[in-house]
Amino acid sequence: MTSPPPKDSTFRRSLFDPEQFTLTFELVPSRGGHSTGQSRLMDLAREAAADGRLQAVSITENAGGHPALSPEVLGHEIQALGLEVINHFSCKDKNRNQMESLLFGWDRQGLHNLLVLSGDYPQDGYQGRPKPVFDLDSVQVLDLISQMNVGHIEANQPQASLQFSPTSFLKGVALSPFKLQPSELFLQYAKLHRKIQAGADYIITQLGYDARKFEEVLLYLRQNNFQLPVLGNVFIPNLTVARLMHQGDIPGCVISEALYAQILAEANTPDKGKQARLLRAAKLLAILKGLGYAGAHIGGPGLTFADLNFVISHSLELAQQWRTLIPELSYWPPHGAYFFKKDPETGLNLTQINDNPPAHLGLSLPYLLSRTVHNHFFEPGGIGFPVAKKICLGLDGAGYDTLLVRIEHLTKLLLFGCQNCGDCRLADLAYLCPQSGCAKYMLNGACGGSNNGWCEVYPNRRRCFYVRIYERLNRYGLTDSLKEAPSAPRDWSRHNTSSWLNFFRDLEKER
Repeated sequence: MTSPPPKDSTFRRSLFDPEQFTLTFELVPSRGGHSTGQSRLMDLAREAAADGRLQAVSITENAGGHPALSPEVLGHEIQALGLEVINHFSCKDKNRNQMESLLFGWDRQGLHNLLVLSGDYPQDGYQGRPKPVFDLDSVQVLDLISQMNVGHIEANQPQASLQFSPTSFLKGVALSPFKLQPSELFLQYAKLHRKIQAGADYIITQLGYDARKFEEVLLYLRQNNFQLPVLGNVFIPNLTVARLMHQGDIPGCVISEALYAQILAEANTPDKGKQARLLRAAKLLAILKGLGYAGAHIGGPGLTFADLNFVISHSLELAQQWRTLIPELSYWPPHGAYFFKKDPETGLNLTQINDNPPAHLGLSLPYLLSRTVHNHFFEPGGIGFPVAKKICLGLDGAGYDTLLVRIEHLTKLLLFGCQNCGDCRLADLAYLCPQSGCAKYMLNGACGGSNNGWCEVYPNRRRCFYVRIYERLNRYGLTDSLKEAPSAPRDWSRHNTSSWLNFFRDLEKER
């Protein structure tokens, strides 16, 4: 029987020790269980374990939406080398039962460090594109794991609640300050509020190349009294990846025009600019340490341990002069959003928040009408509430609930694109339906994949679902509602039933 490691493992001790600067590195498994790619990753991990400067390696799960070797396989082998691992745990391929089952297995194997992600949208594979699952979003997964860590999972029916031996997972989350529009930036920080309420333990940022943006994260956390350690992302792209990011072809990743031009100029050297990219990473690593980050998360395609050694060693040589490096790591597009106003003396941020007026002025008639109807008929105290309750419960009692389902579905289909889930959240999401409007069915805020306001899955065709919500709420000063308590996942037992009837039934049960 495999015994779990102590809860004060090396990675945890380092991460929460303010005197330590924690270094991790990202491994990206490929297809195949015995490929040369997997062997290369194991060789790199073996060198890192012997070196001792990296506290952990993270292992992606089906990165880019493509199937690959499951992270716990390499994770178990790498931990046997004496190096800790952080397994990515995403939502795109698993329902909640499979998640729970898999987590029990990881807990038994001693794989306790997680990075919880919504995940990239699945891409074409066997016989076409697979079904995207997204049964839970990252906030709901955090809540599930938090409950598993105390050995008790709550259910809608108290008698269905489960108790078992507690797990001991450390739960990391992603955050991207690198968003071009004020709406996207606000949504990233608003979702962070929900992630923290759901039990997040630490943060890893999305990749970026702007010192002011990295400082923005720490300043936001301090202003909101969030005490989570943060690892800044130091990503070293090759030329191909840099081009894809610059074109917006990798969800959520931005390489500005100025940085891309610099990378292309560097590519004229004999090594195609590799040394310049490694030195830039070393400078960013020095800046992150100077800013007060808990550590850094290093990654990039095709890197060797010699490359890692160069970056880490040179960052130590540059550490004392980190402030002078800030102008060299200021690669955010001129039109890109910042949460805070700029400090002209340091090149970083002041504590004053930037003013972001509504993107569209005027009234939102569909939102106002929907909210008015909801307040009159589905809020206790509303003028039509008693009538709506009597009709819905009366039809149910007379055996006409199927008729009610059809009436409700037809009405909402025409108005909102209703998918007849029976667990309606329109009132929580500015009267936009996540089942028809969001490619990932998110209930707790935007994923990290949007680019300049466009959906990750439908770039330049469909605007991000949560950007649309933000714009509706921003007209009326209601965007802080997006920071509120996490929304529960969809209850699939209610599929093809009346959410109106379910709503009034639930109220009767609570009495």
